[in-house]
Amino acid sequence: MKPINVRFYIDPETGKPHIYNHGVQENEVEEVLAKPGEDRAGKEGSRVAIGQTKSGRFLRVIYVPDSEPNSVFIITAYVLKGKPLIAYRKRRRRKK
Repeated sequence: MKPINVRFYIDPETGKPHIYNHGVQENEVEEVLAKPGEDRAGKEGSRVAIGQTKSGRFLRVIYVPDSEPNSVFIITAYVLKGKPLIAYRKRRRRKK
């Protein structure tokens, strides 16, 4: 599988990737995109990937496919917890 080129939305106030505001690191986003448990259509052409990082955290990653092949633009990513995490786990159990 070809490596995917990942670009991140940069927060204009901090000059850093927006995902940092949610306590998420770039490598965690890449881990989820490499092996998502779910990847479905989102709003306005975006995609929503949900998956587990190597450290065990569950993340929801909102992204849009870039115009260049094997490239995505990450809008945001955050830790999945509470009811959304419970619902995701139920969907995963039903699939198996």
